[in-house]
Amino acid sequence: MNIVSVMAHQDDELMCLGTMIRFKKMGHQLHFICLTDGSMGMVHKPDMPLYEAAAVRHREMSELASKLGATYTCLNAPDEYLFDNREIRNALINALRATKADVIFTHFTTDYNLDHMTTNQLVRQCAMHMPLPMIKTEAAPTATTPAVFMTEPFSGFEFEPSHWVDITDVIEEKMELAKCHKSQDEAFIAAYGEGRGIDNWVKTVSAKRGDQCGVQYAEAFKPMLSRGLVKPYSILP
Repeated sequence: MNIVSVMAHQDDELMCLGTMIRFKKMGHQLHFICLTDGSMGMVHKPDMPLYEAAAVRHREMSELASKLGATYTCLNAPDEYLFDNREIRNALINALRATKADVIFTHFTTDYNLDHMTTNQLVRQCAMHMPLPMIKTEAAPTATTPAVFMTEPFSGFEFEPSHWVDITDVIEEKMELAKCHKSQDEAFIAAYGEGRGIDNWVKTVSAKRGDQCGVQYAEAFKPMLSRGLVKPYSILP
């Protein structure tokens, strides 16, 4: 299968990365799609030019994808100004068709960041159009629609999961890959102090979800309840 993370920003994939690692170990192909350039993510370096920040985020995400043998596509919408429009819809439909996505992970419906919520809406619309022939893109329509699962938002507001995946055996790999986002690791430390970098955050969130389902570390999801995007069989590892 083709397993695809569709997120607003580089590092948002960390809420499903352990599950994606497990899919890879099962022999499936991974893909990462980011809708924005991530250029507003340098909160600890606010004077960095946006083009430079975008380049940093691109390098970091590319490194993570490379370590997993995955593809990475950035649609380069301006960070914090992501809107649902014809151009971004067509770009995302094309990107999803190119991956031949069987499973998509994306943001939850309600989130603290509107880029995240817009991404959720775009995935709902564009996943539906993957097999439909009316919208023409460079990549051909797919045979069917993918299954779509939503990840938990930062701090988990309004999110009550229905599915959990045990990632205990891949937590160390997940934490190490998280550090590919060096700029965001620095931002976490600047905000919260030494010892509380991005890998610590990954471990803390995963431990919370693991406690809910009786394992050491887990990730939690809700299916996107929309026609064609829910499947009548088990998908998650």
